[in-house]
Amino acid sequence: IFVCVFADLTRGAMTEFQEKLREQHEESMHRELEALLVTADKAGAEISRKDFDGFKKLFHRFLQVKGPSVDWAKINRPPEDSIQPYEKIRAKGLPDNITACLNKLAVVKLNGGLGTSMGCKGPKSLISVRNENTFLDLTVQQIEHLNKTFNADVPLVLMNSFNTDEDTKKILQKYKHHRVNIHTFNQSRYPRINKESLLPIAKNMGVNGDNSEAWYPPGHGDIYASFSNSGLLKKLIAEGKEYIFVSNIDNLGATVDLFILHHLMSQPADRRCEFIMEVTDKTRADVKGGTLIQYEDHLRLLEIAQVPKAHVDEFKSVTKFKIFNTNNLWISLPAIKRLQENNNMDLEIIVNPKTLDGGLNVIQLETAVGAAIKSFKNAMGINVPRSRFLPVKTSSDLLLVMSNLYSLEAGSLTMSKKREFPTTPHVKLGSSFTKVQDFLTRFENIPDMLELDHLTVSGDVTFGKNVSLKGTVIIIANHGDRIDIPAGAMLENKIVSGNLRILDH
Repeated sequence: IFVCVFADLTRGAMTEFQEKLREQHEESMHRELEALLVTADKAGAEISRKDFDGFKKLFHRFLQVKGPSVDWAKINRPPEDSIQPYEKIRAKGLPDNITACLNKLAVVKLNGGLGTSMGCKGPKSLISVRNENTFLDLTVQQIEHLNKTFNADVPLVLMNSFNTDEDTKKILQKYKHHRVNIHTFNQSRYPRINKESLLPIAKNMGVNGDNSEAWYPPGHGDIYASFSNSGLLKKLIAEGKEYIFVSNIDNLGATVDLFILHHLMSQPADRRCEFIMEVTDKTRADVKGGTLIQYEDHLRLLEIAQVPKAHVDEFKSVTKFKIFNTNNLWISLPAIKRLQENNNMDLEIIVNPKTLDGGLNVIQLETAVGAAIKSFKNAMGINVPRSRFLPVKTSSDLLLVMSNLYSLEAGSLTMSKKREFPTTPHVKLGSSFTKVQDFLTRFENIPDMLELDHLTVSGDVTFGKNVSLKGTVIIIANHGDRIDIPAGAMLENKIVSGNLRILDH
């Protein structure tokens, strides 16, 4: 008995000690944030105070939660009817008045990311992806085409971050005479915190010089709070908008789908679906993508960061979790307003550890937009064709979308009818191709890839004009070697290695 009592007392003392420690961390954090606000100008301080209010809530929850946020034993597959096949949605057809449906929609593109992973300065959305068109150009063309075709008024809303806002706004001038109203709002700016002290590393509110690494945009889950804080949520509701279609600006497959829109609009008022997540079948390339599960009677997004280490392989399995989240989401505006006002938006925290250039270990507290699915009423998934997920994250992706595998019409890319199989080839370009600038100098023009299944390129390799690649092609130039694929070459099921130089005479 004594042992049990002693253990209980120790546990009690530990809990009390941890509680005290948590309070101390919070008090120190609040003090530091106040000290930072003093260094801001008046307009900046007002915005930053709103940002910091959100950060304090996140930090408070971060201190409360320890270990993985899911109990693996409680995870179930979603019920059959909670994820509908796209064919079933499409079979309903379209209403006579598509314009009325479109006039209740706004398109939101997540535009907070930089092009650094592809060796580019500035916003990723300003990288040219096809015929000199940037991601942003294609988006504007798509929506303008919708508005003209159906005589509708679908506005485009860009969620920028402090990293992309200035450059994006400069570019927006060029769309003044296009038939699309463009609005922007800014994602919050949160302080990175020292992993050991759990305090901000920022010295002041500036974003330049030594302080440039002190801040981060807190993931796209921040959309709900920042959209609401910006006043834009209220404005769109007042204009009669009911839904937003949210997607990443680098997903070229995320176009407005009229069948899904009609499905949303045709639900009875008492069973209105407030949230649709587009999911698609997992392939080996997508094993890290978040998946939908049933958890405590709710549909819930499960991200790899939330999975206990012992179950990571199970999470990656293509047999147990067959689908993943494309991050194409359809969300009810009045529902966002209700959940924000009642403080009922419950998003799991993603703790993202980073090591800065100087070797300092920091953590970023982030959230994901899709994680809110469990807070919305009558939420569902739609299993869409793979063509609605065409992200450009690397130069290998860029090669695919620049090639003749796709045709471009009114800002939308579709798989060429000349390709016999609807699958996308698997392309792996080596580190010499990582930066867009280097990538472009290595191709005189983009090879014909209509019959390609698999391409691997490694080392110092260049491609001449009008090269054709078919089947499986592997080209490997070892260190110190160089391979120039000659103009007009046709490679079908070939492995090319060694040294091949073609010099102008």
